[in-house]
Amino acid sequence: MKTQILKCRELTDGQIKQLAGDLSNGAVAVFATDTVYGIGTGALCESSVQKIYALKNRPLTQPLQLLVADLKQAQQIVVLTEPILRVAKVYWPGGLTLILPASEAGKPLLRGAVGLGLRIPKYVPLCQVLARMDMPLTSTSANLHGQSVLTDETTVIDTFEGRVDYILTDGILSPTASTVLDVTGEPTRLLREGSVSKEDLSRLLGAPIL
Repeated sequence: MKTQILKCRELTDGQIKQLAGDLSNGAVAVFATDTVYGIGTGALCESSVQKIYALKNRPLTQPLQLLVADLKQAQQIVVLTEPILRVAKVYWPGGLTLILPASEAGKPLLRGAVGLGLRIPKYVPLCQVLARMDMPLTSTSANLHGQSVLTDETTVIDTFEGRVDYILTDGILSPTASTVLDVTGEPTRLLREGSVSKEDLSRLLGAPIL
């Protein structure tokens, strides 16, 4: 497989359009984000999603995250109650992943999970691609399961060149893990505390968080 290697901050409008179309049709890309390098494909492209699991040696029981460009795209696939919408408007785009109930349109993306893990990245080049896609981007960190995340483009290229369709680089990243909040049931549960604190989220929600 020939891998196209592009610089995220130098993408032309034509390249952005091409990437969005290819990802929506099942291309697999490794790309820079506002946290670490990720790997992803169109969320409805089942064979490509399975390829990501295989490339990472990731157990099929562990759901992948979804990335979207904005709240409008998010509301097409998940149910956002007023308190959760308040949180989303404060912390999206940014380092908060919300696990949310799927809407009718989002249910095909569940793949056996209770909810959909969703985030809007605070990274303009990626959001420009997401905005042009026909579906969300299924995404996870670009590393082998159980190994350290990748934060520099040299290692990313060494690891994935010839194994994916695209590599979108942006030098060395400064990773900060996203906070993961499960709001599919009561009470709300914090699965991982990262750049957004439990106390701030609880205050915005007006309710305790486990």
